[in-house]
Amino acid sequence: MNMEFNPIKTFEAECKNEISQQGRDIKLSQISKKWLVQSSMHKYSYHFSWMGRPIIQLPQDIVALQEIIWTTKPDIIIETGIAHGGSLCLNASMLSLLDLADLKKPSKQSSKPKITRKVIGVDIDIRKHNKNALDSHPMADKINMIEGSSIEKSIFEKIKKLIPSDSKVLVILDSNHTEDHVLEELRLYTELVTVDSYCIVCDTIVAQMAEGFYKNRPWGINNNPKGAVEKFLKESPSFIIDDEIDAKLLLSMSPKGYLRRIT
Repeated sequence: MNMEFNPIKTFEAECKNEISQQGRDIKLSQISKKWLVQSSMHKYSYHFSWMGRPIIQLPQDIVALQEIIWTTKPDIIIETGIAHGGSLCLNASMLSLLDLADLKKPSKQSSKPKITRKVIGVDIDIRKHNKNALDSHPMADKINMIEGSSIEKSIFEKIKKLIPSDSKVLVILDSNHTEDHVLEELRLYTELVTVDSYCIVCDTIVAQMAEGFYKNRPWGINNNPKGAVEKFLKESPSFIIDDEIDAKLLLSMSPKGYLRRIT
């Protein structure tokens, strides 16, 4: 039996155990939730950027997405909701790093054509100044933008046509945060997600915020993405919540929103 000490595997195992323990730490969880509520009053998540574009995410969720992309190695990332485009730039830059890593691999003979990795972003209203900034961004060649409702069937079909066959697909839902809208997105876009990849449902945190916190918004404590996730998981046994991500992050805009496809 090979009993050789492997420091990398040992470190990974230690981290896995520590993450599990901190995820069960009720006091730490309560402190984290209080911090999230208090920081949201200052719009904390609005104050970060990626490659010069506002990203409107917590740093923890940015790191989590980076880890997921590096591990699952998608060819296509679909994101509903564009806003300022920082998340599109993050995704595009990660796909570029995957391309760079591929160049370092030994070349293999294959008749299968290489898929060009792309980010597809859809938004019902792509503001002109944001579109101009993204069109002139260094990551522009990696980004396709489509204007229209993410749940409109013609828009969905247009997105499907942009996905080459045999692509590995990851989906991020970050548009209208009402329960009905997110549930419809889940029913549509999860069919595109490949096994062992993810559908990330953003802003499930809305369910934890006080009534009336989101002024002039249709979503709130009783109408939010978390409710959509709960209903969807009852319909679809193909997805599970990746609880280890929640235990690791503690601070997240998407608790219980990291859904991994298992079949």
